[in-house]
Amino acid sequence: MDIMVRKANKRDVGGIATILRELQWFDHIDAESFDGTLARVVEDMARCLATDSHTVYVAEGDDGRVMGYASVHWLPYFYLQGLEGFISELFIMESDRGHGIGTLLLESIKQEAKARGCCRLKLINMNKRESYHREFYKKLGWEERSGDFSFEYML
Repeated sequence: MDIMVRKANKRDVGGIATILRELQWFDHIDAESFDGTLARVVEDMARCLATDSHTVYVAEGDDGRVMGYASVHWLPYFYLQGLEGFISELFIMESDRGHGIGTLLLESIKQEAKARGCCRLKLINMNKRESYHREFYKKLGWEERSGDFSFEYML
């Protein structure tokens, strides 16, 4: 099967919602209806498309099915010599993993990051995820930063 990576559009929200629900990683998504997930993805996609500070990519099979997606935020930092691309989401349908889709999505992000003058890309990979244990990112040249800790403040 041929896989094409392209920038997402409003027609991709159903595929993205399907991936999010299939993951079963997020209690709030698991607890809502598909229509609830879809409505939120529609709203968030509209926000992403309204500005160039976000880019969403989809990996699409030759059958038109969304097999995976990635979302990246382009962030200025005063202390950096260029933007940072922060990849907040990179999810692949379970049945489509292991076919190079994640690599293709990351390559598209790297190309855009270079075109935007970014000096680095960052992401968070939870150490309980299968991708962390098989060292998906390390194999692609990403470095795990020692001493970094992730904090969150829930509102």
